[in-house]
Amino acid sequence: MTSEPRALFWDAYLTLIAVVVAAAVLAVDSSALAARIGSAAAVLGIVGVHFAVGRHLIRADRESVVLMGVQLGLFATAVTLVPNANWLLFGVIPLIFQLVPLRAATIGVIAANLVLPVSNLILRPGSLGMDLVIAVISAAGGIWLGYFITRVVAQSRERQRLIDELEKTRAEVARLSREAERARLSAEIHDTLAQGFTSIIALLQAAEPDIDLAVRTARENLAEARSLVAALSPAPLASSSLPSAVRRQTDRFHEESGVPAGFRVTGDERALPTAVEVVLLRAAQEALANVRRHASAHEAAVLLAYTPSSVRLVVRDDGCGFVPGAADGYGLSGMRSRAAQVEGAVTVHSDPDTGTTIEVEVPA
Repeated sequence: MTSEPRALFWDAYLTLIAVVVAAAVLAVDSSALAARIGSAAAVLGIVGVHFAVGRHLIRADRESVVLMGVQLGLFATAVTLVPNANWLLFGVIPLIFQLVPLRAATIGVIAANLVLPVSNLILRPGSLGMDLVIAVISAAGGIWLGYFITRVVAQSRERQRLIDELEKTRAEVARLSREAERARLSAEIHDTLAQGFTSIIALLQAAEPDIDLAVRTARENLAEARSLVAALSPAPLASSSLPSAVRRQTDRFHEESGVPAGFRVTGDERALPTAVEVVLLRAAQEALANVRRHASAHEAAVLLAYTPSSVRLVVRDDGCGFVPGAADGYGLSGMRSRAAQVEGAVTVHSDPDTGTTIEVEVPA
């Protein structure tokens, strides 16, 4: 495919050459007025045909011998009527090499350069020798230049192909690296968290029956650990949407802490990439855990806001607050790190009088 900048350059180049030649034919040449008008019309016709048909074929990398013949016919008409229109060769020769393969383009360039000598031989005999010398030099230069440009374009395409293959190879290496890291983490989780939660459940079930909440929490964490082993994605997201998973986290916070907590969704809910949903769910878990542990709040609220360009999670409480930056522990650092992995950002506002607001915004 012809690159757009190069195609635009050739459009502008051909138009400029044609306009200059047409203006010269009309204003400077001493031929009859009718011949000058006809020649200028043929010159501008080349530009018209190019913009109507030729440029689309060139951009689609399609060849057309027929179109080259049409353009050569218009060129021959212009030169036959006014010999000075032969200066249009500077625009016609590059155009020929864009329309047909190298061998056909060579024939086309030779034909274009023979137009002036042949027309002069028939209509204006007497200068054939000089015309042939100029035609030979012009054809040789045009063929060499076209061959050079063709080779440069072919090399550029080959380099682009190699770059594309390199990018695919890099992506494959990155994918294999992620899979290896996933396998390592899965093994570690299986040997630590999963076995530890199993032991907790066994111990709790052997104790008093009024600790159902602790048993349920441990079971849910065990399910999540097993889900991580299997697919390394949060269990709450495996069977429900992100809003449902965040709502469950909010309800659990209220049940475990006794602090009233509201949950609200705004905007048009839609499916998000798994990585984005994981970041938002983990942020909700961490923010609510911080409220339970540190805020001494009387009320909390969670907002999940969908916009056309992003998704925001906002967790607010009316607790004691803290000094952002001075009290950033592992939880907030981990939240920022996860958000950065999906090009998101974490904003923290905290004040003893108004409480704390944590906002996580990620591109949708």
